[in-house]
Amino acid sequence: MKYKILVVDDEPANLRALHRLFRVDYDVLTAASAGEALELLNHRDVALLITDQRMPDMTGIELLKKTVILRPRMVRIILTGYTEVDALVEAINCGYVYRYVTKPWTNEELRLTVTRALEHYETNKKRSELESANTRLVARLREIQELTELEDDWLPLVATTGPGTASIEVSTGSRSDPVS
Repeated sequence: MKYKILVVDDEPANLRALHRLFRVDYDVLTAASAGEALELLNHRDVALLITDQRMPDMTGIELLKKTVILRPRMVRIILTGYTEVDALVEAINCGYVYRYVTKPWTNEELRLTVTRALEHYETNKKRSELESANTRLVARLREIQELTELEDDWLPLVATTGPGTASIEVSTGSRSDPVS
C-alpha cells in the first residue's frame, strides 16, 4: 500500500524537489498554499503532511492546528529555514508536530524522518483499531452479562417435567399454579 503524503510549500522549487524525492515510494500530493492543502484534506485521506512554516496566507503551524480536526491521525512534519522557537515549541507541546526539519534538508535524513513518521502513523492507526475493537468487545461482554443475569433470575422458575416438556410455576401469593 502506498501512503499518501501531502507537501505544502509556497515555493514551487521546494514542491518539485519534495515530489521527486518521494514519488517512487509514496503517492505525493502537493499544495502551493495552506488553503489549497485544506481543500485537499477535505477530500483525501492523507497519512503524512509536510509543510513549510512561512507561507503568505497562514503559517505552517496555523495549518497544522486546522488539520487536527480534519485528520486527527495524520502525522505532521514542519519544514522551516527560520528559527521561531516559541511557535515551534508550542506546536510540538500541543501535539501538532511530529518532527521539525530545518531547511536546507538532506534527502537521506528527510527520507528517514518520513519513514519513521509513517511507522508512527501505522502504530497510531493500529492502536485506534484495537481501541475500537476493545470497545465493541466490552459492549458485547456487557450484553452477555445482562443475559446471564436474566437467565439466573428466570432459571429457578422453570422446572423440567420430562423430555421435551417444561412447566413454569407462577407464584400468586398464597399458592402456586403450574402453567404448561
